Amino acid sequence: MRRRKKKREDDHIDESWLLPYSDLLTLLVALFIVLYASSSVDAQKFQELSQVFSEIFKGGTGMMDYPSPVAPQDSSDQKEKQGAATDKKEEEKPVPKEDIKKQAFLQDQEELREVQEKINQYIKTNNLQLQFVTKLTDEGLLLTIRDNVLFSSGSAEVERSDQDVAKELSSLLVMNPPRNIIISGHTDNVPIRTANYDSNWELSVMRAVNFMKILLENPNLEPEWFSAKGFGEFEPIADNATAEGRGKNRRVEVLVLPRVTQE
Repeated sequence: MRRRKKKREDDHIDESWLLPYSDLLTLLVALFIVLYASSSVDAQKFQELSQVFSEIFKGGTGMMDYPSPVAPQDSSDQKEKQGAATDKKEEEKPVPKEDIKKQAFLQDQEELREVQEKINQYIKTNNLQLQFVTKLTDEGLLLTIRDNVLFSSGSAEVERSDQDVAKELSSLLVMNPPRNIIISGHTDNVPIRTANYDSNWELSVMRAVNFMKILLENPNLEPEWFSAKGFGEFEPIADNATAEGRGKNRRVEVLVLPRVTQE
């Protein structure tokens, strides 16, 4: 009797399922990488990753073959945004104290020029060019008034006919906020000795005080901003050797002080 060969069954397990499984894992890895890359706003890196994975999954349309979700920005737009950001940073940068003080000084000088223009207009309208002179100096706005406009020789009382001029001038000194104003009297070097004044120094002081009193009759002027000084013959602006020079030295000065000084 012929012995039949026992048929041996193959114990090998079918592994065909591993191929789609490995593809699925690869796709999942790619998906997570894409998601990670998408979370970044760097469009350039995203495009590079897209190109790499498109080369890996060749054959048909690759899963990475789609436009970047972040629209590329135009270079001109980027420059404008960068410029705007730079300007904003410059605006937020603190201004040095020196620049702030300089700006305040220039603004203060401009305000003094405006006051000077108003006074000059008054002088021109009333034909007082020979009696009134304004000058913007380092100390402030200086208004010079010849003594023969306001006073008689050897007298500190403002002439009644000139009191209206002083009152009109007071309206030009009304400022908001107010400024410190100094009234100073000056004489020539000719000695004086009268019943009222023993020296030019006393005469110059009283002329400044009496002129200031008339100015302060204006209710819009505050007395605490005013002061009076007398210099006698000790601060001449011309030569006392001539009659013309002595006439220039006999004067009353109104000094409008600046609010901000330049060091």
